[in-house]
Amino acid sequence: MCKSKKSTDVIEPKSSRSSRHQRTSKSFATASSSHPDPSSSVDFASYNVTTTDTKSSTKNSSKSSASSRASLASFKESLPDNPLIYEFSEIRSATNGFISKPFSSSSSATSWRCLIRGKDVIVFQRKLLCPVELPELKHQLSVICRSHHNNLVKLLGASISGNYIYLVYEFIAGASLAECLRNPRNPNFTVLSTWISRMQIAADLAHGLDYIHHCSGLDMKFIHNHIKSSSIVITDETLTPKICHFGAAELCGELAMAEEEEEGDELEITTYRQPKRSNSKKLKLEGTRGYIAPEMMANGTMSQKIDVYAFGVVILELISGNEVLKYTFEEGNHGGYVRVSVIETARKAVESGVGGVRTWVDRRLKDSFPMEVAEKMVVVGLECVEEDPDKRPDIGRVAVKISKLFLESRRWAESIGKPVDMSASFAPR
Repeated sequence: MCKSKKSTDVIEPKSSRSSRHQRTSKSFATASSSHPDPSSSVDFASYNVTTTDTKSSTKNSSKSSASSRASLASFKESLPDNPLIYEFSEIRSATNGFISKPFSSSSSATSWRCLIRGKDVIVFQRKLLCPVELPELKHQLSVICRSHHNNLVKLLGASISGNYIYLVYEFIAGASLAECLRNPRNPNFTVLSTWISRMQIAADLAHGLDYIHHCSGLDMKFIHNHIKSSSIVITDETLTPKICHFGAAELCGELAMAEEEEEGDELEITTYRQPKRSNSKKLKLEGTRGYIAPEMMANGTMSQKIDVYAFGVVILELISGNEVLKYTFEEGNHGGYVRVSVIETARKAVESGVGGVRTWVDRRLKDSFPMEVAEKMVVVGLECVEEDPDKRPDIGRVAVKISKLFLESRRWAESIGKPVDMSASFAPR
């Protein structure tokens, strides 16, 4: 909940270093939830192996103690790092005073790839929409940074200076899903050239988003709010999808702004590809055209169903290979450009009956896919983009459906002798 916009500077309280760890997370449903907190004080020597044989124990106590310490130390290194509050000077130095060439840039964020504390990272600079106090920032980071899933890009920490927050994520080598589907230099080529590769990505993304919604924090309901093909990295070689910007909406104050709107504040939705009106006094929530749910566009209502809507758009984009929105020139009585939506074309394909979906699916797959599974996948995508959010399924149900369809696809591939495990390279050809 936003309190004031008078100041967004964060001042480190004068306290001992141990006070940084006084706040602990209540419960986390992560893969490592059953393991000890790596930030806690652990006496590794207390884990010595003992036997009933006193002589043997005395003889081997030193050896077993050393072995135990080494194994536990190795185990500790494999556990998640503590969330970090970076000094702003570290961010500024790593980005060469923010004059280094940006890794990417948009109207909502600018990013730099750099080296911080020996790690290859991506630093995102985002506008801080809501002031945040240091204890609250630490609490949010303690939940987000300890949430781990194979299909999420890990957030390492953050820093705040003035009206900006700097989010530090691990660097993942690869290309965005949008770039994998549409290469402007070679429109006829896609690295995702098989049905299996696309179904694997769909299943992984569904489980990643399900984790965000239901498992990342038991005391919090996370909303991603940035699901789109350009915010999904497909890793080199393994083609594993990873969702970027996890936690950005929470840390930047986007969700708090939506709560204020529900209390009566006026809200304006600004899309990334539209010019912003600088003289507007309305609160602004940004989104990307084509991925914004109708209820968010209409009145700024934010719930986990807006992520389901955006995910449905990504599914339709993944199956068809088409852009979410594009304009095509139409000859006729009036001529001019016509707006084409991937949602509209998918609905027409389903309604057209037999053969409609086959002609709609990406032609670069060369008709090499199970027709029944493709039709069911299109229906799943359309269910996710229902205008009424109450009619959209929970992402957990969607993940189960897609997993079943992925298994059907594997059985189809095996029956016709298609490889189901593959790797690729994004290196120049």
